[in-house]
Amino acid sequence: MSKPVLILFGASGGIGQALVRRLADDFSITAVSRDLSRLDDLPASVHKVEADATRPGEAARAFEGHDSVDAVVNCIGNLFLKPLHRTTPAEFTEVMRIHVFSSFTILREAVEKMPNGGSIALMSSVAAGTGMVNHETIAAAKGAIEGLTRSAAATCARKNIRVNAVAPGLTETPMTARLTRGPARAVSEKMHPLGRIGTPDDIASALAWLIHPDQTWVTGQILHIDGGLGNLRGN
Repeated sequence: MSKPVLILFGASGGIGQALVRRLADDFSITAVSRDLSRLDDLPASVHKVEADATRPGEAARAFEGHDSVDAVVNCIGNLFLKPLHRTTPAEFTEVMRIHVFSSFTILREAVEKMPNGGSIALMSSVAAGTGMVNHETIAAAKGAIEGLTRSAAATCARKNIRVNAVAPGLTETPMTARLTRGPARAVSEKMHPLGRIGTPDDIASALAWLIHPDQTWVTGQILHIDGGLGNLRGN
């Protein structure tokens, strides 16, 4: 029996790599990055594609050679923290392109490659639902992704395509190093009621659960994996 097919965008990041490690034995994975050399450490069984889904038309490259796919995950993102009054229009537009436009282009391609249904998972953030200092731009982008997730889930339900998102708290990856190393780490840990920041495996576990074929009745959900930051207050 053939393995289900997973297309993973942003596979070179900390969360993307953790997801590959977790699912490499169970899925036939196409890992996508805008820099192919950043995928060198992934298992040899993983098919690697260079494409930049933040640019029109490029997401389609990842789906070439597949008549149908079973799961698609978008881990593309960046960390942008700056007060709104110091953020330029160009910076705001770039964050929207990276997070929102990539999700749009990936969704648009994915639904055409899921004739038998399937699962799509996007990446939000705890910042979308929790007012946090200097997070205006990233919160706006992730809020847009949450709206996109719910609406796409409603539209695609008739096709048996499930669309969900994960909303992490601060997670320890190379991208977040300035917030997770040195003196800043203790401050970050204290913000989370469970007393620690997240690991890539914490988030990869949630993504793996969402796209698993067993989760046939889960759609339109924003799954908060944030150490309680979004809904709880510590002592």
